Formats: sequence, structure tokens, C-alpha cells
Amino acid sequence: MRSAPLTPQPEWHYLPRLDPAFYQGFAVVLWTITLEHRAAGWLEAPFHAHFRECLLHAAARQGLYCPTYVLMPDHLHLVWLGMRVASDQLKAMRFLRKYLARELARRSPTGVEFELQRQAHDSVLREHDRARGALASTCFYVLDNPRRRGLVSHPRDWSHLGAMVPGYPFLHPLEDDFWPMFWKFHGKHREPTPTEPPSPPIP
Repeated sequence: MRSAPLTPQPEWHYLPRLDPAFYQGFAVVLWTITLEHRAAGWLEAPFHAHFRECLLHAAARQGLYCPTYVLMPDHLHLVWLGMRVASDQLKAMRFLRKYLARELARRSPTGVEFELQRQAHDSVLREHDRARGALASTCFYVLDNPRRRGLVSHPRDWSHLGAMVPGYPFLHPLEDDFWPMFWKFHGKHREPTPTEPPSPPIP
């Protein structure tokens, strides 16, 4: 399988990132991956299935839960929660982007129509934004993207969204019992720490 060829993009630049420690351990981060030139035409059911497979492997490798993701016609959003002291979302994102780029290149007629922007955008959630109710609100805002874009009348009508909690394939973020079940599994599987230092303040 070939890697995604990258055409020269002089306008590309790297977005500023926080220190790597902010993406490690039990961090909660909202990620956005956008296609170069907002390219559309790649979002189909088979790509969604491929995305879920890659998302599952990224989660397994780095110990992550994804309570929400949504694929839009020219970009995608996902939320990751670290489940282990050694979880590293920067590594997980590099892994995910690598295999999504390959699949997008395979779907491009000449190999270059569907390219990812050079860097994903991230928003590291502060402590109060990680609280259960606050996180649920953030996730629903993400899931509501298709309705706000006028693509559907309700996010339930958009087929390219979901969650990825390894070991629990039946969980869906728009089901009434999702959050009680999610926090139950989160509490059961989150790696304990003898002494958990407070998270550093986010600049």
C-alpha cells in the first residue's frame, strides 16, 4: 500500500502546540483533522468503516477512549480521553493520520486530491471542562455539527458519527444510556495511580 503523496503546499504551516505532557496520561483533547483545500467526495460508508478500524487500533496502542467522533464532508472531529499513565495522544494522532492518509490517497483518482492538512488542530480540555456534565455537553456540540451545517435535521440522521470504546462496540453517543455506561466502563478500566499529581494549568 502506497503512502499518500504530498503536493507542494507553500501555505502550510505548523500550528503551535502545548508541551507534550499536556497530551499524555489522562489528558482529554478535542482533535480536528481537516483535508487540504477542504476537499470533499471521500466520505462514504467504507471510509467510515476504515476510520473506525484505525481508531480502534490507535486506542488500543495508546490506551484511549473516544466518547465522540464525527466525520464531516471535509474534516472530522474526535475526542480522546487517556486511560493510562503512559497514554500519548500525539503518538496516537500520528498513527491515525498515517493510515487515514494512505486510505485517502487510495481513494484519490490521481493520488493527490484527498490530502490531510499538515497538522491536526487540538483543544486540550481544562479541568472543569472534563467534568462529566461539561464533557457530555462538549461531545454533543461536536455531534451536532451536521445539523448546524444544514446536512440533517438531527444528528441521529447523520450516519458518520459514533464512539470508540475498546471492548464495547455497541456504545453509541446518542443513546440515552451512553454516558452512564461510558463512565461505568471508564471507572472500571482507567489505570489507577498511587498518587495522581494535579494537571498543570493550561496556558
